[in-house]
Amino acid sequence: MGGNTNLGTAKTAKKDEFYTQWNDIENEMQAYLEYDPDVFRGKTVLLPCDDPGASNFTKYFALNFEKFGLKKLISTSYAPASNPAVTERGQMLLDFALGEDQDEKFNEDDTWLRGRIYVMEQGKDLNDDGRLNKEDLQWDYLEGDGDFRSEEVTKLRDEADIVITNPPFSLFREFLAWLIDGNVQFSVIGNMNAVTYKEVFPLFKDNKVWYGPSISSGDREFRVPESYPLTAAGQRVDEQGNKFVRVKGVRWFTNIEHGRRHEQLVLMSMEDNLIYGSKTVRNVGYPKYDNYDAIEVPETKAIPNDYNDMMGVPISFLDRYSPDQFEILGITQAWDDHSGLKLKNYPTQTQVSKNGVRSRVGKLNDGAAIPHDTEPQDVTYYEVDGQFFTKPYCRVLIRHRNPNVKES
Repeated sequence: MGGNTNLGTAKTAKKDEFYTQWNDIENEMQAYLEYDPDVFRGKTVLLPCDDPGASNFTKYFALNFEKFGLKKLISTSYAPASNPAVTERGQMLLDFALGEDQDEKFNEDDTWLRGRIYVMEQGKDLNDDGRLNKEDLQWDYLEGDGDFRSEEVTKLRDEADIVITNPPFSLFREFLAWLIDGNVQFSVIGNMNAVTYKEVFPLFKDNKVWYGPSISSGDREFRVPESYPLTAAGQRVDEQGNKFVRVKGVRWFTNIEHGRRHEQLVLMSMEDNLIYGSKTVRNVGYPKYDNYDAIEVPETKAIPNDYNDMMGVPISFLDRYSPDQFEILGITQAWDDHSGLKLKNYPTQTQVSKNGVRSRVGKLNDGAAIPHDTEPQDVTYYEVDGQFFTKPYCRVLIRHRNPNVKES
């Protein structure tokens, strides 16, 4: 088994309790603050799908409440009884760091069945120590289980200016739609491949959502509940018995401005790429798709700065995407056929695996088709009426806004 987990695996297993590390939260928030030092000033910040005892989101914003100039901080947790990953009370990952279990309103049944809410407000120094910090958080039980879709939590969303959290991986599409419906600013963690969803990509295309600046490669470590099985290399248990897994493909999804979003790529011409570029480009150039009027660009750094027409690029391009430099036109997914960019669909194809196994499929219609004059070797390919094609992973279709086209 591989050295880390992906969010799709988490979705399948319904193991949605992945607690974000402090450094990952801090790095992302600092990037927003560097672009706009007042991004949080006078704002109400909501942290839904959180557990202040186990998660770092509430601790981070409570510690920085005065520094950021927050007006109000609201954090809500989800009832363990409603969590598919928690099958018995002993599996609850609860850390009553604020002394909740010593409070007179604490009740084990309510803790199992109901969500909790934590609130800190400007001007409410509860312990009279002259500053606002996590000791000034007031907590209580929610009426319901804390599900973000509930009327109770939705009202809190409507009160908030900014929503920040690591939502349930299995409900990411629904959570993002909930944010958009609330017309709030947000920064939430998800799988980078979520951009290929029909509910998500149009938001990127219309510049309503983009990737955050602090994570653009590699994997990230998350704390998980005690009940989570550690089955892959790279997962660990610390000295206190806390379990951690490494997750690949993680990104922040946001609509908060940051400086990197307006940094334009420095690129070579097509001619220079064919001479000095990556081995892939030097060997195969920029083949044209058979079913889109676009060329294949296998990596972001290989985008030619002098090509005026449509190009297909990997979704990792969105880590470096600047709306000032490029226009997003579409995506090579079958659900985007209505865009009018696809030139054709194919009849049923024969897929030939790297091992030579042949099967009848329709996969070529869900992506870009690269034609080949001869039978491809050591790759999965497709046959259609005696023609050979390969299909790269999902491509974002883009065009330069101002290409450096040489005059003839």
